[in-house]
Amino acid sequence: MLDLTSLKQAVDALNRSLDISVSELEALDPKIAEAVRAGVIQQFEVAYELCWKFVQRWVRTNDAEASGQPRTRKELFRTAARLGLVSDPAPWFEFGDARNLTTHTYNNLQAELTCEIARRFLPHAVALVKALESRSD
Repeated sequence: MLDLTSLKQAVDALNRSLDISVSELEALDPKIAEAVRAGVIQQFEVAYELCWKFVQRWVRTNDAEASGQPRTRKELFRTAARLGLVSDPAPWFEFGDARNLTTHTYNNLQAELTCEIARRFLPHAVALVKALESRSD
């Protein structure tokens, strides 16, 4: 059984950081808005990393066909979709690409884009947590 505590905490932290609306964010002092965006990006990075790592653990433990597989994150999320942990792997590819960009690029436009992707990511992460909870007994 997987201990999902850290994953749940990361997804909850992302949810709290996204609690501020776009219009509220735009109304803030630019320095504070930048700090809030940075916090959202940080929470997105942590939640995404934990999501794929927990999927990887679950797949390796519960899918005999996976033995040593999958090798890439795209393969992992395709496998997760095949096994019913996620409904569609395609959004997870976008989330992974966005996560990779946060490591190599930082500018205001990229920060805003990543925050929008984090908003789209959240319901997928919540659904994944529920799927892992229901299938980790």
